[in-house]
Amino acid sequence: MTARPGIWITLEGGDGSGKTTQAEMLEKWLSDAGHKVLRTREPGGSDVGQLIREIVLHHRGDIAPRAEALLYAADRAHHVATVVRPALERGEIVLQDRYLDSSVAYQGAGRVLDAVEVRDLSLWAAEGALPDLTLLLDLDPSAARVRLDSADKPFDRLEAEKAEFHTRVRESFLALAAAEPERFLVLDAAASADSVASVIRDRVASLI
Repeated sequence: MTARPGIWITLEGGDGSGKTTQAEMLEKWLSDAGHKVLRTREPGGSDVGQLIREIVLHHRGDIAPRAEALLYAADRAHHVATVVRPALERGEIVLQDRYLDSSVAYQGAGRVLDAVEVRDLSLWAAEGALPDLTLLLDLDPSAARVRLDSADKPFDRLEAEKAEFHTRVRESFLALAAAEPERFLVLDAAASADSVASVIRDRVASLI
């Protein structure tokens, strides 16, 4: 993706880490300041993506790990081409729940596929597009499970995975952040929502 007038911010982290809460708080802060904000997500940020989301998160029965990775990449290709890139070209701030780092963590580490191959697949699908800033909400999987249990809603296919799966996912996210410190901001998701939001606002302010 070439230079664009908009700003692209992704939120990453394990299930239950508070991505939705922080996205809502950041959207309000940016909107109140007069910025045009687009909230979106993967999978499911487009009409095609909604269909793929239903398959990868709610399909009853197994999905082969490589098939799962390809479905996420297909969603990503369409989402970036039809939602993200047009919004950035309009000069909007895109706040996106999950992107290719989630595929590397969940399908690469979680499903024990080759992380480099999974990343390369996503980069090919998205024509090399990377966000300006990735907010990683880091939380111990056991604490995240307490949050998910308290939400009192059915788990999707990934949320229902065992603790070992989620531990591998967390370790992968942290390794990704260590490899690209200029893109990632790692946040202690065990802290209060307000304190996390304050750190995020300070970093985002430097972008805009």
